[in-house]
Amino acid sequence: MMSAFRSLKDRFGGWTGVAMIVVMTSLFAAAQAPLKSFVLHDAPKPVATVAFDDAEGRSRTLADFKGKVVLLNIWATWCIPCRKEMPALDRLQGAMGGPDFEVVPVSIDRGGIEKVRAFYGEIGVRHLAMYMDVSGQAQRALGAVGLPTTLVIDRAGQEVGRVIGPAEWDSSEIADILRLIISKQAGTSESVAQTQAQATPEDYAPGSLRRSFQWLKALLIK
Repeated sequence: MMSAFRSLKDRFGGWTGVAMIVVMTSLFAAAQAPLKSFVLHDAPKPVATVAFDDAEGRSRTLADFKGKVVLLNIWATWCIPCRKEMPALDRLQGAMGGPDFEVVPVSIDRGGIEKVRAFYGEIGVRHLAMYMDVSGQAQRALGAVGLPTTLVIDRAGQEVGRVIGPAEWDSSEIADILRLIISKQAGTSESVAQTQAQATPEDYAPGSLRRSFQWLKALLIK
């Protein structure tokens, strides 16, 4: 009798563990929805040298933002998904923009800066700067095969992630990823280099998803 009870207990415990894994996996998948197009690289990648103009017509490069984590967004006013995600990018810049982070939206509109200025006024953009590349060379050099394409660039000027297509930029999940990248690279250039050498893709996972990963791994190890 006791042997049968232990067998039933072990079987029930096993199925309980499986059920918990299934539930956690489902929760993980649901939380991952805003991140479905967010690809984090195994290691930082060099970024092609690209030039673009600011609202005053001055030539700028990514070197002007070195020391910050940069969200480089390649977009155009005629791109419907770009237009839809721009308010979220504006809110992200408003919430997180500063000495450690900046959204850099580079338009490839051939109509020039006035086209972008009119669009910003139309949708009420308040926090984003205006940058232009009417030649489209930046899009080609960065391998942006479609619009919008967004690169996450670390303080050292290297690409650590990429999003092809629109994203929910003001979601808590994406904000968690960006805050983690920013915090892991705070400090001197030596700490940046050390972070790049030690970081793994899981390090860049947002808080709730990272905790789910750790919980699942602990459960499976047991």
